[in-house]
Amino acid sequence: MRFPSPLVKGTLLRRYQRFLADVLLENGQSVTAHCPNSGSMMGCNLPGSEVRLSPASNPKRKTQYTWELIRLPATWVGINTHLTNHLVAEALEQHIIAELSPQDEVHREVRLGAHSRIDFLLRRGQLSLYLEAKNITLVEDGIAYFPDAVTDRGRKHLRSLVEAIEDGHQAAICYVIQREDAAVFAPAAHIDPMYAKELRRAHACGMQILAYQARVTPEEIKLTVPVPVDLGISVSSR
Repeated sequence: MRFPSPLVKGTLLRRYQRFLADVLLENGQSVTAHCPNSGSMMGCNLPGSEVRLSPASNPKRKTQYTWELIRLPATWVGINTHLTNHLVAEALEQHIIAELSPQDEVHREVRLGAHSRIDFLLRRGQLSLYLEAKNITLVEDGIAYFPDAVTDRGRKHLRSLVEAIEDGHQAAICYVIQREDAAVFAPAAHIDPMYAKELRRAHACGMQILAYQARVTPEEIKLTVPVPVDLGISVSSR
């Protein structure tokens, strides 16, 4: 996925109220940008870091910039969780996610059960596979962790996928790591132990767990390679 227009350079001053960030632009102007990430952004919100913003297409929007990237010592990190489904859709179209190829049909934002929506429904012949995509920005010691904050919504999605399996369908979850320094994926049991427990339960029920790393640059973000999944990693065992 290429950014439609050149990103604007800046320096992060602070991130606050979850969805706002103050940024100092190269020309010396201080602006308030939209932060499209509801997580804690642990390790990705250090004041003084180099960032990139996309200009708003609507001149009447209250915040005229959206925060897209932050530069860490080892990698650029894509912090915009709204891009996650676009990255997965592109990867499916280009058959980058080999475990899920080929597909006859790909449907987005489909209802599952009475109260849930799942990101994708893939069809191949008579088989139906429900796919949920999650974004990762947190990497510690080469381990990509999800979530970076307690997530009731994330646990609800896992339970919905298990119900789909029990109804005779297939199910998978794909963790999109928007940075290039991850060697393995693990559930963040030290942050949300209940999510880690639900993920292991879903896997035991037959849900496929995938993790893919993205190449992140100020021009483009693109899923590239799979990352091994380890459901047994914990902070105390490292």
